[in-house]
Amino acid sequence: MRESYKFGLYLKSFWSDRTEVEEKGDAIIIEKISRNLSESEHVGAAVILALDGAVDSEGKLDRRRTEVYVPNGFVASETAKYTNLFWGASINPKRHDALERLDWAKENGARLVKWIPSIMQFDPGDESLKPFYERLVNHRIPLLTHAGQERSFTQANDELCDPQRLHLPLKMGVTVIVAHIAATGSNEGERDTDRLARMMNQYTNLFAEISSLTQINRLGYLEEALARPEWQGRLLYSSDFPLINMVLASPYWFPLRLTGSEKRQLASIENPWDRDVRLKQALGVPGKVFQRPHLIFSK
Repeated sequence: MRESYKFGLYLKSFWSDRTEVEEKGDAIIIEKISRNLSESEHVGAAVILALDGAVDSEGKLDRRRTEVYVPNGFVASETAKYTNLFWGASINPKRHDALERLDWAKENGARLVKWIPSIMQFDPGDESLKPFYERLVNHRIPLLTHAGQERSFTQANDELCDPQRLHLPLKMGVTVIVAHIAATGSNEGERDTDRLARMMNQYTNLFAEISSLTQINRLGYLEEALARPEWQGRLLYSSDFPLINMVLASPYWFPLRLTGSEKRQLASIENPWDRDVRLKQALGVPGKVFQRPHLIFSK
């Protein structure tokens, strides 16, 4: 990832650069997020996500196949310094000590477990993961998992993010939140969004979140999410920060749904969380969608 052009863009979206991070350490990013979030009118707190990597045949971190690794301990300790930040754990369930890591996350206040199977290189439908799912249910920790196409990283096996691979945890009672309504991906000749929508009536413990749906590469998906009956009562607000702080997400991508004055007014909002909320409100996202994360992640 350091060799990709995306690295500098991501740091810029965090109001930082390579020099500052190398001199002050990664904790400066957490500090900047908290400071900027404290200036938001609409968002009072955020869940900062750890990100585990791929593992080898011994269940240990495989650094050769891992592009980004954000350890649980780092995120837990840094977010504890701020009243407006919580944390979400990330645990590759194929780790040899995955259950112990999950217990530690519960004991240290994790609000969720975050997965991107396509870059963590495991199948959520693998029967060997049953003990991990049982522990998630016992700890009452929701699972936030990416589905659909993944393009934030340089390599991804998108087949592993097919929503149909989530039947196992859902049948076992895990509360599953699918990121981005599985937008832009496809499997077996069918859109992943359609494959996910078909599952909504089958599982009351299945939700989806609307982050990234105002990005230029996902135009049309937010309107679809709000219109289709399968998603009613199941959508959660999420920001996909820091991408909301990039040109990818702009009111100017909606010329047919916003007036010129609305686009200019929204674009002039300096705080990225407020700009994101106001844009989604202008595009018709109802109030309950913004309230629902509090109900699921509060303790």
